[in-house]
Amino acid sequence: MRKIVVGTRQSALALTQTGQVVDHLRELCRKHGIACEFELRKIVTKGDRILDVTLSKVGGKGLFVKEIEQALLDGEIDLAVHSMKDMPWELPEGLVIGAVPLREDPRDCLITRGAAGIDELPPGAKVGTSSLRRSCQLQHHRPDLRIESMRGNIDSRLKKLESEGFDAILLAAAGLRRIGWEDRISAYLPPEVCLPAVGQGALCVECRGGDDFVLELLKHYSDAPTTLAVAAERSFLGRLNGGCQVPIGAYATIAGKGANATITLTGMVGSPDGERMLKETMIGTDPIKLGQELADVLIAQGAADILAKVRG
Repeated sequence: MRKIVVGTRQSALALTQTGQVVDHLRELCRKHGIACEFELRKIVTKGDRILDVTLSKVGGKGLFVKEIEQALLDGEIDLAVHSMKDMPWELPEGLVIGAVPLREDPRDCLITRGAAGIDELPPGAKVGTSSLRRSCQLQHHRPDLRIESMRGNIDSRLKKLESEGFDAILLAAAGLRRIGWEDRISAYLPPEVCLPAVGQGALCVECRGGDDFVLELLKHYSDAPTTLAVAAERSFLGRLNGGCQVPIGAYATIAGKGANATITLTGMVGSPDGERMLKETMIGTDPIKLGQELADVLIAQGAADILAKVRG
């Protein structure tokens, strides 16, 4: 019997979603007669250790995955479960994305202290988020809002909403839904107002490229439309040389199946203050080509200059 060690961050959300993945994999093992057992290994990442600085100032890519990827390369774990939005475009040599399961709700959401939505917040309301992508789009939609940095896990952010005088905070809906806290959501932000992060709502199951046993198991777990959508979004991110610390958003939807599938991809690059917002939509069938072409359209409009200023 093959023992598969699964690496994960140690937050409540990470452990919950990793546990859900392992439950599905156990069921697939039973269904396909694959003999294996699973063990969870908690790993602390740089992004988990540094909580008093905004992500954009910490710098670097893969803040929430590098240590886990190193454990994969060292053979300490056999697969890892990540939030896809934390994944850099380039993977270390020897590692591959083995599966992209069915996507959860990709939208951002608002948790407020009474307001029914973004347009109902009072003038000058204090809103918490550590994401430049969220803050730039929110300020573009509501320039009067006061956006202040807020780091930490979901539980600590919800507590700060009450204890630090915030009128609202922004979180990914997928995380709240996965841990069963959907009832805390005051309003969902439509992509027209706040385009999600690349891969938001999707999970990434990463493994070694030469581990045929694990790859064979994971091929039963991928969701084809989610894989296609995420590939287009990540291609857009890669062309812009972006990461989760810059104001880039992308969201792809899929119509049709198999060879007849078409991809509608919307991409965004904005200045942190929300004054400049570049956003376009394109339709295609090849996710890599589509993502690159959409990025090129925004680069021609000045996206590279915006990102260069953000990176300093």
